[in-house]
Amino acid sequence: MAQDTVSEEKIVPKVEKFRFDGTMVSSPEAMRDKLSKVPFYSVSIENGAVVIGNVESRNIHKQPYLFYIININPGSIEVIYSVPPDSNESLRRAQVMRSVASAMSIVSEDYKINISEFMQYVDSTLDKLLSGMTQSYSTLYNRYGAILDEYRALKRLNIELSSSNRNLTIQASQLVEENKRMSAELGKLQTYSDQSLMSIIEDWIEVHNSTIDIGLFSKTYNVSAPRVEEILDKMVSEGYLEVRG
Repeated sequence: MAQDTVSEEKIVPKVEKFRFDGTMVSSPEAMRDKLSKVPFYSVSIENGAVVIGNVESRNIHKQPYLFYIININPGSIEVIYSVPPDSNESLRRAQVMRSVASAMSIVSEDYKINISEFMQYVDSTLDKLLSGMTQSYSTLYNRYGAILDEYRALKRLNIELSSSNRNLTIQASQLVEENKRMSAELGKLQTYSDQSLMSIIEDWIEVHNSTIDIGLFSKTYNVSAPRVEEILDKMVSEGYLEVRG
């Protein structure tokens, strides 16, 4: 645990700043009231300046890690912001400038920024950001697009296969029930009445020189050997057959 704390303390974001001119044409209180309506802004007035603070994330010690502060002074705007290690500084600056533009749009009637100077900052930031996009990034983005398309196609295929699987499951269930029904009917057909079995035995004995192999007969007509013996006894007792010594 102590090792994790030490590692966390070593990760300290870099703090950058930029400024541009502007003119306050209203009262700080009027600007504060408008900006306070934004939920994630912390707005205060310090020495005649309106101070906007936004803590985007904190470290394990609950100290501000990703943040920006916008000081709206009577004659200038100063922006202080953090840049995490191993992050794109131009991208972070562009994100902060977007937040500045959003805040200034809320007080556009109370504060007039130097548009020319601000747009120069925007142009410089975007130029650095675009120039930092290497060919490998473009290749990676294109691969991401191709993988995304493949994922969507596989997702559609999965939906289709799931639907087909449900249909096959229903059909298989129906076939199982049909097989049970047909097996039951076949069982009924294979169950001979005593009279029918007696007639079959008589035909067998006539064809086989007045003899009967019970095992072979049982296998041929799918009738159990005890049943065959039972019918033979009945036929003898009723005089249909005679037993030769």
